[in-house]
Amino acid sequence: MKPVLIFDLDGTLVDSKQDLTASVNYVRHRFDLPALTEDEIARFIGDGALMMIRRALEGRAGESNVQEGLQLFLSYYRAHMLDRSTLYPGVRETLDRLSDCKLAVLTNKPVHFSCAMLDGLDIYKHFVSVYGGNSFDRKKPDPVGIYQILSDTRGAREKTWMIGDSSVDVLTGRRAGVTTCGVTYGYSTSSFEEHPPDYRIDKFPQLETLIHA
Repeated sequence: MKPVLIFDLDGTLVDSKQDLTASVNYVRHRFDLPALTEDEIARFIGDGALMMIRRALEGRAGESNVQEGLQLFLSYYRAHMLDRSTLYPGVRETLDRLSDCKLAVLTNKPVHFSCAMLDGLDIYKHFVSVYGGNSFDRKKPDPVGIYQILSDTRGAREKTWMIGDSSVDVLTGRRAGVTTCGVTYGYSTSSFEEHPPDYRIDKFPQLETLIHA
C-alpha cells in the first residue's frame, strides 16, 4: 500500500506571503487602516480567509465589516493571487520524485483558489485530492478532510502523513491518528512550541528521505 502524503498549501508548498499581504493591505486601506508588514499578516494565516480578515480588521471587525472585507479580499486576491507567489525551493522536483506515494492537499484556503493556485504553478497534476476550507462543514483542525482523503485513496492511517507549517496541521493530523511533519520555513512555525509535530524538516526536499527512511 502506497504512503499517503497530505499537504497544507500556503507556507508549506507555496510561498504566497507577498500576494496575501498585498490583498489584506488592500482591504485595510479600504477601511482606512495602515498597511501591515508581511510578518504581521503571516500571523493571520492558517484558519481560513474569514478568520484572516477578522484578525486583519482588528478593532473594526464588526460582523458587517468582516463580511464586506471578506468580499473585497476575495475579489482582489482572485485577480492577484499569482502575481508573486512561488513554489518553495525543491517542491516541484520533490513532488516529481514522490511517484510511489499518493499525494493530496488539505488547506483552509477556499478550494477554488487552491486549485487555481496549484494549476497556475503547474503542480496540480500531482494530487489525487484537493480540499479547501469550504469543502466541508468544518475546517482544519477538524480531521474530516483527512478522513475523506483516506477514503479517496483507500489509504492506511499508519502510512499517512499530514505535512504543514502550523499547529493547525499538527492537530489535524493528530486527531486523525496519522503521522505529522512540520516544515520550519513556513508562516506559523512558532505554534509548534505548543503542539510539536512528530518530525520537522527545514527544507522541502528532506521530506523524500524522511518518508523513505
